[in-house]
Formats: sequence, structure tokens, C-alpha cells
Amino acid sequence: MLPDRSTSTEPRRTLEASVLALRSWTVRQHLAAVGFSVGFALLIGIPTVLIPNPVFGREVPVVAWNYPVWIATSILAGMLAATYVRPFRGGGDVKEVVDPSDAPSRFGMAGGVLAWFAVGCPVCNKIALLALGYSGALTWFAPVQPYLAATALVTTAGALLMRLRGQVLCATKPSVLASV
Repeated sequence: MLPDRSTSTEPRRTLEASVLALRSWTVRQHLAAVGFSVGFALLIGIPTVLIPNPVFGREVPVVAWNYPVWIATSILAGMLAATYVRPFRGGGDVKEVVDPSDAPSRFGMAGGVLAWFAVGCPVCNKIALLALGYSGALTWFAPVQPYLAATALVTTAGALLMRLRGQVLCATKPSVLASV
């Protein structure tokens, strides 16, 4: 049996399509990416006390890897959210087709939740505290947090790549959407 050539070039094709999609982004999409990234950073950074604030407290100090994971996840999540922004200003007659089984959006949400668990205080997390207790959260949950962080980054990056790939390889024109 001959090897399938399409699977060996698929990662390269995905990266090329993703780069092409990023190059074709409009100013509107770039601004949306920045806005969503800042919003996501605040959404994660304030309750996990990566951004010091008087509302939330943290019993276990921030670990050095928390900040790069938080920033990288915020950037990836902002870019992922910007892929849902239309690059054109469509009229009122353009209907948006939304697929309820949109896997990249599910992976993106999972990545965001995993990032929150990864950079948060292990004993401030009520779920870990209730399930494992104080010492269990420190003994069992804290060592797992770097793996959660890696999973969050990979999941969010994968969702972003699939969305960007789809913008190029599965692109539809506004006139096609208007007839739906």
C-alpha cells in the first residue's frame, strides 16, 4: 500500500494557510484581536491575582511560569476570538451561518478554562479544595498545573490554527452567504 501523501504535508499546509489568513486580516480584525487579548488577560489575571488587586487574594505565591503562560494564552485567545470577526462590513441582508458543532470554538473555550486552572492559586480553587482538601491541593493539584498550562496552550493554539486554516481553505464569499 502506498503512503498517503496528504497526511505528511498536512501540518505544512495548515501553517501556510494560517500565515496567509493572518496576512489577509483587516485592521478591524487586528484591533479585535488586541481588544479580546486585553479582555481575556484581565478576565484571567484579576481573579488569579496575577494582576494584584484588592478584591481577590492568593495564599500561594505566583510561580515564575504563570506570567508567560497567562500572556501567551491571552494572545492566542484574543487572536482566536478575532477569527470570528467578519473582515468586511456586510449589509443587513448578509446572514451569518453558524455551525453548532464548531470544534475550534470548543477547543478554544477548553483552553481558556485550562489556563485559568493552570495559573490560579491551587488552594484558592474551590473545586480542587473541595475535591482534594488543602494539603491535597498542594500535593496533587499544584504539580499538575504546569501540564494544564501546556495543554491549555496547545489546545488554544490548535484551535487558532484550525480557524485560520479554515479562513483560507474553506473561504466563502459574502455573496454566497447572502443567498443562504
